Amino acid sequence: MALLCSVLTSGLARAAATIPSWQTGQQLITVVPAEWNAKSATLQRFEKRRFGWRRVGPAIPVQLGKNGSAWGIGLHRGDAGVPEKMEGDGKAPAGLFSIGFAFGADATAETGLPYQPMDASDWCIDVPGSPYYNQIVDQNNVGAEAIKGSSEPMRRDLHLGDDLYRRGFLISHNLEGADRRGSCIFAHRWRAPDRPTAGCTAMAASDLDAVLRWLDATREPRFLLLPTPQYQALKRAWKLPRSLP
Repeated sequence: MALLCSVLTSGLARAAATIPSWQTGQQLITVVPAEWNAKSATLQRFEKRRFGWRRVGPAIPVQLGKNGSAWGIGLHRGDAGVPEKMEGDGKAPAGLFSIGFAFGADATAETGLPYQPMDASDWCIDVPGSPYYNQIVDQNNVGAEAIKGSSEPMRRDLHLGDDLYRRGFLISHNLEGADRRGSCIFAHRWRAPDRPTAGCTAMAASDLDAVLRWLDATREPRFLLLPTPQYQALKRAWKLPRSLP
C-alpha cells in the first residue's frame, strides 16, 4: 500500500509540475466524482475573487460516463498510473480543460459563450483515423463520405429523436485530435437523473441553461473533472478551491 501511495503521489506531482499557467481564468466548473468508476457526481461553479474562489449557485447533480472517468488531454498532464481516455471506452475525460463554444438547435441562446446553431448537416466525427476526428463539420462542406460511420449528429432531435443536444457546450478535450484518444466531449442535457452517458457530462435542462447563462468567454472559463483523491492531491498545486465542491 505504501508503494502504491508513493507511485500515485509521484505521478500527481509530475502532473502538477507540467500544468500550463491557467490562473487568468476567472470562472471554474468543478465536477468531483467519488472515484474513477463513479457514474455520477456534483457540479459546482466558482468565480475568482481577490482572495480565492467563491462558490456560485447551488450544487448541480450530473451524470458522467457509463464506465466512470479516465485521464483526458487538456491543460494538464495525466497520471501515468491511471488509465487514459480512449475512444469508445464509455468514460468521461478527467483533468482540466478550457471551455469552447455553446451550441444548440435554436438560432440563438442566452449565454456568454460564442454560440453556434446546428443544422441537420452538422456532425461531430468520432471515427478513428478520419482527418476530421474530434471536429464538428458540415456535411455540405466535407461531403457525405467524410461523415460515414460517425455516431454523433449535432441535431440529435432530427436524426435520433431525442433532445440531448438541444443546448450544450464544448469541453475542450483532445483539441489536437490525437487518434483514438476520445472525441466529441460536451456538456448537454441528460436522458434521466439515473442514466449515465457515453463520456459527456449531462444534467437537467434547467441546470444546463443556468450554467450557460453564467458562463462568460471573456472570463476564460475552465472545466475540471477529478475524482476526490486526485482533487485532494492536486488542489494546492493547481490552485483549486480548498474545500471539495
